[in-house]
Amino acid sequence: MIAAIRNLRSRRAFLAGGGALAALSLAGCATGPRISLTEAIRRLLMLAADNAFARLTAPGGFWDRQVTRLDLPEVFDGRGAVLQQILTSVLFKDRLQHALNTIAEEGARRAAPVVADTIRMIGYDNALALVQGGPHAASDYLRANMGPRLIDVMVPALGDGLRLAEDPLVGQAIAALTGVDVNGVARSLAREVDDAIWGEIGRQEAEIRANPEATHDPLLIAVFKAV
Repeated sequence: MIAAIRNLRSRRAFLAGGGALAALSLAGCATGPRISLTEAIRRLLMLAADNAFARLTAPGGFWDRQVTRLDLPEVFDGRGAVLQQILTSVLFKDRLQHALNTIAEEGARRAAPVVADTIRMIGYDNALALVQGGPHAASDYLRANMGPRLIDVMVPALGDGLRLAEDPLVGQAIAALTGVDVNGVARSLAREVDDAIWGEIGRQEAEIRANPEATHDPLLIAVFKAV
């Protein structure tokens, strides 16, 4: 009985929120332009992505924050004796991890314009549901639409970064791998970078939803204050 009452209250709250947003989207029809929830989602994602990539592509963008710092790619797990000897040393392991996190910044730079273009071009079939969704509902929707595209885009840049790495330990570690070439390491690293990018975009989206006034964007303030 208690559960049924709670569900009814939740449904009423959801319907009330939806009604408020629907009314908001129609507001101003007689006196000004209609508020577009689709445009609000587009602006939300563009700002979240811009903020995320600004952080990730800055010097130390991956390494300096625990939430974005990349572990060693899985391709290094359980490999040959020479590599295990390298990774046994905490100093060498940290040095290798730091070098790969630095290389990851170039992958993020390559991904940024692809994300921006997708935000501009894709359709948002149910903008109301995305507005009313969880803290990173729009980011999840965008990621689902893009699939593995960012990984494919980043692999060439990461491969170049691995080949041209200033730290010779990177080349030594790759040479010690058995049956894996630079492109294989680049793809494994790209999967890690992909997860970090989407995680950061989601965090930025959540911050905007929680405090839309900080954006100084009248549309984002109007829409997300009404949720």
